[in-house]
Amino acid sequence: MQAYSKEFRREVLAACDAGGKTRAVAQRFDVSESWVRRIKQERRESGKTAPCTTRRRTSAWTKEADRIRAAIQRTPDLTLDELKAELQTSLSRTTLCRALRHLKLTLKKSVESQRAATAGCRRTACDVAGLATGDRSVAVGISR
Repeated sequence: MQAYSKEFRREVLAACDAGGKTRAVAQRFDVSESWVRRIKQERRESGKTAPCTTRRRTSAWTKEADRIRAAIQRTPDLTLDELKAELQTSLSRTTLCRALRHLKLTLKKSVESQRAATAGCRRTACDVAGLATGDRSVAVGISR
């Protein structure tokens, strides 16, 4: 959903300044009353009439960044679960992983990732049967 333009906001604020009540201005411009109240409040508190063009959201882990760095420096071979337990935080493993990636810190590899890495090296049934170059139909039990 697009933000209302600067000009439209100025028109709404001008109607409010001309003595229009919030409900009447909202109905006149076909917007919600809460939006009219919000732009009036933004102008009153910060002098801003233009819409925000960027979001100013901070990650949940930024408050914990120093503690994360310290924990990894003390014990660099922690797994994500061990790090979460050491920090005693409610951050998820995914959030901790993103934080570590952003902070350019590394952890000990988990058992799951080691298993996943070897999965690409699986030998086929033909290799196991010693038929890597021979007739593959024998190894998989296909009769001709």
